[in-house]
Amino acid sequence: MRSETLRVPGATLYYEVRGSGPLVLFVPGGGGDAASADPIAEVLEDRFTVVSLDPRGYSRSVLDGPQQTQRVEVQSDDAFRLLDHLTDEPAFVVGTSAGAIVGLDLLARHPDRVRLLIAHEPPCFAVLPDAAEQRAMIEEVYTLLRTESPAAAGARFLAGIGNAMKPSPVPAELPPRAAEMWARLAANGPLMLEYELREFTAYLPDYEALAPVADRVVLAVGRETRGCLPYRPAKEIARRIGREVTEFPGAHNGMRTEAPEFAAQLADTMTARLRAESAGRC
Repeated sequence: MRSETLRVPGATLYYEVRGSGPLVLFVPGGGGDAASADPIAEVLEDRFTVVSLDPRGYSRSVLDGPQQTQRVEVQSDDAFRLLDHLTDEPAFVVGTSAGAIVGLDLLARHPDRVRLLIAHEPPCFAVLPDAAEQRAMIEEVYTLLRTESPAAAGARFLAGIGNAMKPSPVPAELPPRAAEMWARLAANGPLMLEYELREFTAYLPDYEALAPVADRVVLAVGRETRGCLPYRPAKEIARRIGREVTEFPGAHNGMRTEAPEFAAQLADTMTARLRAESAGRC
């Protein structure tokens, strides 16, 4: 694995590259960073070039100025610039949670750069029939962050999404690289709650732009998230662009908790796309 940086407008992005083969860009969920892809990359790197990044303002991706509201289109532009820097070919993009929202925006605005997007449970709560109720919940989270603590805000958010996350590991029991990542994520969490959560959950996908490339979107959901809030936006977005959701192992954080099974399904999905492309050229 090698780590590098890329200058983009307003920030310096940190990213990691490992493996060989068709390029796969992993965009982490809110507050995540490049190492969040480790459990998946370990399975895929013998067949794919795996690229993962710290989104701007988190972990090792440094802003030129002070923290400010995170915007979907800015993170999407960062992903576009990173892909443009790394390859001339369309790439696979795997986004989980907030990263799935970034992926949807990237595909809508730069379809020529995306070979296939696997968007796992994008929390676009604004697409739901009860969007006002969900917006009120997010505002409660923000108020708790400002008046009480990040812990109180985080607890309210987890309750609001239906406890769709499996427990985090105990950092003291982890190997050094993983423990270091969890320390960074602990610092990122309050930043995500303050500067990202309200903006991203209010995002409305560009259905008009996505419809012509709907065959390049896999709206992924957790098998164990059925009945929980994170499952619902993916289903609504899929309906709006004429697709069905695809269940993956685990819950909202299944990419970590069921990494081998999750990675195997990712590999099958991407390999099937490669075979379809090859057959189409014959």
